[in-house]
Amino acid sequence: MKSKKNSDILKVGIAQIAPVWLNRDKTVAKIENYINQAADEGCQLVVFGEALVPGYPFWVERTNGARFNSPIQKEIHAHYLDQAVQIESDHLKPLCDAASKNQIAVYVGTIERPMDRGGHSLYCSLIYIDSKGIIQSVHRKLMPTYEERLVWSIGDGQGLQVHQLGAFTLGGLNCWENWMPLSRTALYALGEDLHIAVWPGSKRSTFDITKFIAKESRSYVISVSGLMRKGDISKDLPHAEEIINNSQDFLANGGSCLAGPDGEWVIEPVVEEERLLIAEIDHRQVRAERQNFDPAGHYARPDVTRLIVNHERQTILSTVNEGDQ
Repeated sequence: MKSKKNSDILKVGIAQIAPVWLNRDKTVAKIENYINQAADEGCQLVVFGEALVPGYPFWVERTNGARFNSPIQKEIHAHYLDQAVQIESDHLKPLCDAASKNQIAVYVGTIERPMDRGGHSLYCSLIYIDSKGIIQSVHRKLMPTYEERLVWSIGDGQGLQVHQLGAFTLGGLNCWENWMPLSRTALYALGEDLHIAVWPGSKRSTFDITKFIAKESRSYVISVSGLMRKGDISKDLPHAEEIINNSQDFLANGGSCLAGPDGEWVIEPVVEEERLLIAEIDHRQVRAERQNFDPAGHYARPDVTRLIVNHERQTILSTVNEGDQ
């Protein structure tokens, strides 16, 4: 086990990898391997892309996904449900064990099938596992984007949380949530100074917004993307031939990167390769940049504008025992 010094320096790993698409267990095993690699490199944090377990729903726009009551969509969706993550069933236990064994914190994007919503609907969830292997937050994406709404359900604010790691305060959002000013502000107000933005994989998504959020928040910003190639589509999957025939070589080209609190690149976007990117970041630079602008601190005017956040986990069922009436 590594000993970790209490200092301003944090070593981070950005794992730009492809899933074993629509195969939960094999993807979890691949992620576990990258957690071990990051730990071997001395990282205290490793991050993975959006919806990585078991994969992003790339089939929707390639199989006429908007057709109502389509047998094709129903068959693929049923498979997606089968391969989704159910935390209550310990599907992420190998990742928790790897985090604990290596004393490394992990952010990972999943497709969650939670029992507190009946167990048959899907949520794009960003999960934080601390260095003791404990799941500390599950953030369900507030608003799926475009064709994602044909597959994923609308989340809630329960997972808008931050976590302490060394000198840093971490928070994260899924994909286009990073464009939502109030969602970002909620994390800023909780003290976030290392922002994790997870994406399915596209340099056009990460190139501008990563530096923008860093400059706006005066924080470090990690954008971690997945990767997806035509060759990652197994021919054993439902309707694989149609998906493959309607796909280009890269369905997602990556674009993972890291910007500093001055808005400048620490790691420029990396495309079209699986790779573990590693960097050391220094909290002293956060404190220096906050001297002239702190969006939730000395530059805020709570007497004029304030944000209300509902952190309650949403469910349709609230039980009342007879003795409580």
